[in-house]
Amino acid sequence: MFNLELFLSAFAILFVIIDPPGCAPIFATLTQGTSRKHQMVMAFKSVIVAAAILIVFAFFGDNILHALHIDFDALRIAGGIMLFIIALQMVFEKRTENRENRAEDYLEEITDPEDISVFPMGIPMIAGPGSIASLLLLMSESPTIGDQASILAALGAVLVLTLVAFLLAGLLMKLLGKTIMNVLTRVLGFLLAALAAQFVIDGVTGVIDGILT
Repeated sequence: MFNLELFLSAFAILFVIIDPPGCAPIFATLTQGTSRKHQMVMAFKSVIVAAAILIVFAFFGDNILHALHIDFDALRIAGGIMLFIIALQMVFEKRTENRENRAEDYLEEITDPEDISVFPMGIPMIAGPGSIASLLLLMSESPTIGDQASILAALGAVLVLTLVAFLLAGLLMKLLGKTIMNVLTRVLGFLLAALAAQFVIDGVTGVIDGILT
């Protein structure tokens, strides 16, 4: 059965981590000067590539963890720490700066950039360590088909919003402006920090409970 509460929770987590409004300016930078058709192809292809990667981890992440003998509580703690670092970068505007630097480096290395769908947009802009770790955590804590469907629906909704952000990247930058984009990034970073702290707390609690029992 579809779990609306889990859908909203997963949507909030994945939206904050993938950050479609934050990815849009980078996409606009990498595709500037190209035709509208090329921009649309890159937008769709970037989201499809990222979706494929995230879905693979969603369904086979557990097998990978078992093969490496990694406990779920360890994943919660490691994922929480990773997300907290990302949150700090967002609050202090380092994440956007890092993304812009990667985009500039890519443009410098490639004299005639064409296909930016796999790198850097698909990986690591959309399907990065934070989104992969979060998806693994969410799926590992949702054993029922209904819960997993709710998480995948949330992922799909975020990816659709990401696609829309890419298609409207130029217009979005003009409407929002740099100041509003910076404010939005910091607010999302604060929320992500709180979610990351909860991941760590849940992981530590699980470890303690395991020791006591």
